[in-house]
Amino acid sequence: MVYLSLQNYETNGKYIFWMNIFITFSIKYFHTPMPKRFVVVVCLLGVGLLSSMLIRFVRENAEKEKALTTTFRNSLPKMKGVNWVAGDSITENQLTYLKTNNIEWIAQTPFGWQAAYNLPEIKMNTKASRAYWGESDRGIVYTTRLAKKFGIKTLLKPHLWLRDRSGKWLGDIDMQNESQWQEWFKYYRTFILHYAKLAQAEEIEAFCIGTELHKTAVTHEADWRKLIKEIRQVYPGKLTYAANWYLEYEQIKFWDALDFIGIQAYFPLTKKHNPSLQELKKGWQNHLPAIEKIAKKYNKPIVFTEAGYKNTTDAAIEPWAWPKRGETNLENESAETQASCYEALFQSVWQKSWFSGMFIWKWYPKVRDNNRDHRDFTPQHKPAEKTLATWYGKD
Repeated sequence: MVYLSLQNYETNGKYIFWMNIFITFSIKYFHTPMPKRFVVVVCLLGVGLLSSMLIRFVRENAEKEKALTTTFRNSLPKMKGVNWVAGDSITENQLTYLKTNNIEWIAQTPFGWQAAYNLPEIKMNTKASRAYWGESDRGIVYTTRLAKKFGIKTLLKPHLWLRDRSGKWLGDIDMQNESQWQEWFKYYRTFILHYAKLAQAEEIEAFCIGTELHKTAVTHEADWRKLIKEIRQVYPGKLTYAANWYLEYEQIKFWDALDFIGIQAYFPLTKKHNPSLQELKKGWQNHLPAIEKIAKKYNKPIVFTEAGYKNTTDAAIEPWAWPKRGETNLENESAETQASCYEALFQSVWQKSWFSGMFIWKWYPKVRDNNRDHRDFTPQHKPAEKTLATWYGKD
């Protein structure tokens, strides 16, 4: 009884109240002389009342769980995706390679450029050039249309890039006063609505309204809700926001206005090099309750808008950490650790009722023959690729 009350006080409070009334009545009056027949009748009535309440409680909770399961599994089919690295071109063979790995979605990422974390101006470069062709409007349109030819859907996921980080990152973006904040939102609105209109014109299947903008998201909820309404006026598809795994996804309050909850899922799983599969799965148990709690709180499915691991022995310690430039320590490479991280990821979340897919970070149109590409996050030409293809081949 105490367990039920602690688990869900609002739901069970009325049942606990009447149980306590019955117990109090029993203690107070059953010690006084009363006809045995009366005592028996009262006891039977009490047992019947409590049984009825318990049955009703079990049914209500079963119905709620069934409703959650139905919503999560049926409203948003599993997204079997990768984060596509924009290049200077794209070919049909590269998309065929995706299909052989059971990949059905790609996330395309154009950028806006912000000079510093505390300056509001955001610049855009939507024109095509050889270096940034894949991130240009022309490149996004061409890639989207070619992907559709192969039955591959697109999540358009615009990012901001801080040119002068000075120890800061996107989650630290902060203005000096409210006037500057409104100026920042004016620039961001222009930036994100440009891509929302492009997504609408190309019938892109899903759109991400922002990525890891922690402080802006939790301190200016009303501005984000206003922006979401504006985006919905021009884009009819599925909307999400890509929140950082650390605190942000739990602190955002506008999930109810979106179609699914996006998480950049670089959760730390261990402090060890070369961890075992069981150790990695145990590490996931530290994070799953909080993720499920958010899914149920907002009755929205979870999608990992980014998830991935480096090809190194320490891949699960700080999964978000990029390989150091110029690093040539081959002893730190471990295709086995990367593959184990993938297996633990899929075993831990893929069959959860609240989970609706992921976008692996990251996937090159063509993996270059250099150590950096092979040591970074891509699973291509490594055992992890087979793990991904096997799990993406399941429902």
